[in-house]
Amino acid sequence: MERAQKLVPRRYVAIGGDGPEDVVADSRGRVLTGVADGRILRLDGLADPATTRVEVLAETGGRPLGLELLADDQLLVCDAERGLLRVDLTDGVVRILADSVAGEPLRFCSNTVALSDGSVCFTVSSRRYPLDQWIGDLVEHTGTGRILRLAPGSEMPEVLAEGLQFANGLALSADESFLVVAETGARRLTRHWLGGPHAGRTEPFAENLPGMPDNLWRAGPDGPIWVSLAGPRVPPLDLLHRAAPAVRRGAARVAVRAPFHPTGTIGVLAVDDSGETVHHLARRHSGFRMVTSVCEASGHLVLGSLWERGVALCEPPTGK
Repeated sequence: MERAQKLVPRRYVAIGGDGPEDVVADSRGRVLTGVADGRILRLDGLADPATTRVEVLAETGGRPLGLELLADDQLLVCDAERGLLRVDLTDGVVRILADSVAGEPLRFCSNTVALSDGSVCFTVSSRRYPLDQWIGDLVEHTGTGRILRLAPGSEMPEVLAEGLQFANGLALSADESFLVVAETGARRLTRHWLGGPHAGRTEPFAENLPGMPDNLWRAGPDGPIWVSLAGPRVPPLDLLHRAAPAVRRGAARVAVRAPFHPTGTIGVLAVDDSGETVHHLARRHSGFRMVTSVCEASGHLVLGSLWERGVALCEPPTGK
């Protein structure tokens, strides 16, 4: 991988809520995010700090994570407590699309994309650990992540892929022939074929990433897939993942009780549909930590974080 460009901050925007975990931009350059108390917020006027407004659009009653904007002011929400939701942004009405699969309650839904045929694909990061114990899954390396698909008119998702290491962000290829999923616990992007001769196959897409990938975002078929890197590579963790299951379980029990402090090393990637890196931006000793999402809006890269109480606006990449 080529040497990273420097990720240059422009300003921080406080939003009055904890943990804007995912950020997505609409066609008008406004940014939507969900925070820890269940609110869905829209940030308008980011280009001018004097006019930036934070609007409350809805409350999910749970913990919203990944978001996907639809037409007609509709929003898909992966809620870690309530499942897959659909929110009407005109009146704030929240509808549950799916809250179980094969009789098992849906917990820790992470990210979602909508297909042109009306179906919705989404990830479940862990079937063993809830959101507030996410570090336990990364340490134990459970491989219980999934990609699910909800067909139009259905209330019961089907399992497209499982055995994933903390399945997280999700994005579509330009032609919708495959999904790209971030496996945070394996530091890789994985491809799951939806159509064509390889339909149903899951295979590596981009491996040995310089950090742990989190949410993915794509503005449209002509743009790259943006990848947030929630933390740098941790060599002792790579070594632990090769240990016996009992050793990993013991380490996970310790990890979920220990205080967590994210590092100041942050980064983002952009990849194309062949898995090649188009951009890599990174910063050490950053005051804004644990970047869990990135999108482009109003001439900025906008960073979200499970840890912070606002979003960071950075300079977009140069070249390519």
